[in-house]
Amino acid sequence: MRGCILYKRSGSQIPPEAYEIRRLLEEAAGLGIDLTVSAPEQFDLVVTRDDRKSVRIDGEVRPLPDFLLPRMGSGTTYFALAVMRHLERLGVQPLNSSESIEIVKDKLWSIQVLAASQLPIAKTILVKQPFDAELAKTYLGFPLVVKALSGSHGRGVFLCEDEQRLDDIMGLVASTGNVNLILQEYIETSRGRDLRVITVGGRAIGAMLRQSTDGSFKANISRGGFGEPFPLTPEIEWLATEAARVVGLDIAGIDLLFDGDHFRICEANSSPGFEGFEPATGINVARQILEFAAVRLGRIDAIAGSKRTSIADQPG
Repeated sequence: MRGCILYKRSGSQIPPEAYEIRRLLEEAAGLGIDLTVSAPEQFDLVVTRDDRKSVRIDGEVRPLPDFLLPRMGSGTTYFALAVMRHLERLGVQPLNSSESIEIVKDKLWSIQVLAASQLPIAKTILVKQPFDAELAKTYLGFPLVVKALSGSHGRGVFLCEDEQRLDDIMGLVASTGNVNLILQEYIETSRGRDLRVITVGGRAIGAMLRQSTDGSFKANISRGGFGEPFPLTPEIEWLATEAARVVGLDIAGIDLLFDGDHFRICEANSSPGFEGFEPATGINVARQILEFAAVRLGRIDAIAGSKRTSIADQPG
């Protein structure tokens, strides 16, 4: 079974901090899966109705992989999406599809899709110019959260404690003229903490509580927070799997906010990091992703490994 990870760098340029890529390659080797890493720019998109069994990479004609695993997240470019669509049309199995990645890459669009399915989300306003501060005050109140439409690891997310702070940010945005922002309701009971739930193949495989350590309202592990396992209650499991289903993600990181005794969906991620998740929960995320690829392709009996303990053993 052959697979390809679509990443921002080629296999020969994987940086040491690319934990997820290294783990996927490590598990693939143990399972007997031929897994390679390619950057979108290595592909030549030659559209023809004749040859539908190969693709050009680094100027050479190569056989199509069985599956494609995009790992670019919010950094997915138009060209990367074009590569995904091209391979999908040639019959390569995507994990996740170009359509689902395009949805979650835009935080407003993904929130609109989730809200249309009656899922609990934080109230959201798209910023326009001239900015209407009264609208934000009326519908969201203060404090409120300001987010760039595309971003990850907590970058481009700010907490505005009052109207003056918001006016300062909006003034800066107006002066640049090229930043798209949304405003979101601030959930006080989730300050400095949230839940990251990873779903694979329509199943929640585990949840991790993320907690800030410096008083920040953001709880991202990549920004100094710590993680610990959290029980998968029926509510958490349903919200995570339903959110992933609605936006069309096979593999997802669903972030949930604590809303009193319940939860609201913060956002969905198509390329969830699991550097903190694996050691915190003891769950082998990389293996479960690859076993799901084998299940989706009907090739689970063809992969190596002494014991399959993840999605391959689940009914349905």
